[in-house]
Amino acid sequence: MKPLEGITVVTLEHAIAAPFCSRQLADQGARVIKVERPGSGDFARGYDSRVNGLSSHFTWTNRSKESLALDLKHAKAGEIMDKLLSTADVLVQNLAPGAAARMGLSFEALHEKYPKLIVCDISGYGDSGPYRDKKAYDLLIQSEAGFLSVTGSPDEPAKAGCSIADIAAGMYAYTNILTALLQRGRTGLGRRIDVSMLESMAEWMSFPMYYAFEGATPPPRAGASHATIYPYGPFAAGDGKSVMLGLQNEREWAVFCDQVLQQPALAKDARFDANAKRSAARAEVKALIEAAFGKLSAAQVIERLEAAGIANAQVNTMADLWAHPQLAARQRWTEVSTPVGPVPALLPPGAPDEAHVRMDAIPAVGQHSEAILRELGLSAADIEQLKNEQAI
Repeated sequence: MKPLEGITVVTLEHAIAAPFCSRQLADQGARVIKVERPGSGDFARGYDSRVNGLSSHFTWTNRSKESLALDLKHAKAGEIMDKLLSTADVLVQNLAPGAAARMGLSFEALHEKYPKLIVCDISGYGDSGPYRDKKAYDLLIQSEAGFLSVTGSPDEPAKAGCSIADIAAGMYAYTNILTALLQRGRTGLGRRIDVSMLESMAEWMSFPMYYAFEGATPPPRAGASHATIYPYGPFAAGDGKSVMLGLQNEREWAVFCDQVLQQPALAKDARFDANAKRSAARAEVKALIEAAFGKLSAAQVIERLEAAGIANAQVNTMADLWAHPQLAARQRWTEVSTPVGPVPALLPPGAPDEAHVRMDAIPAVGQHSEAILRELGLSAADIEQLKNEQAI
């Protein structure tokens, strides 16, 4: 039995944050019923067509769900939602600010009817305060949370290459839902969860915030290097490839000079014998390292680093990650079905094997509408009428 078998989650979700949250719940065995706009569905379905015609974002965040196509503005939608929520454990939504409340789907409106229901609202800025109604997308939240101020090169800020603000909010929603389910097991009552993307990112930004405590100088933008530790980042080898390495302390610096650079005297050079000095003299240290690395291939550099016990990594591409030998050795790949055929999928982190998680199909828009409505007690005639009225 999977941990969340028997738990039913209803979602009014789009984009990434809420779908990523509910996919984690589905991975653990929950039944997730995704309510989508008839026809087009979740607009993330149309972000691109890179996965055999499917959107890369949608493929990532929507496996193991059932799709119910329902026009929430239709006169009969409220009755259908009532039937759905009467047996649900969790409602997750990230509609536009205030939209769920206007449809009578706020925690306050639902709690009296469904006291066990947990309601998780995900938004850009939360449901109060001066930014409550402000539109929020991943890049904009990265900017508001100060992430761009510490990421990029000295000359230009850069965003994260993946949807880091959405991911942060989705994971906090997921963990809060798990704790709410535990709490409900003790109290018998559901509760409201209010997760904002800004607060999620602000939590992740706590190191640079504390580093800049009381007006202190914030961490500089250091590209792929560490903002305050050096050498820590990418260095070019002689074959044109780069090697990522990281030194944490003076003992490692001495070993690095001796066994990797093969210049033991450098460890005692007064210009570089402390991290603060090396960080201040980055250009000089980089030139010394790359002069030594320039005589070697990236593979030879990594061989020396491994022998010396110095942390390192290859600077991989997406193709390299698809073919990563560690993921293959640990059997982290499986397949999921989609409307266009099977696609590879990673097992969720922490899952020992496929038997312990749910890895079901990615649904087409409205694929499960009729089955769900029959389950809710609607007759064939009722369902046909809803179809004719384009409500489903």
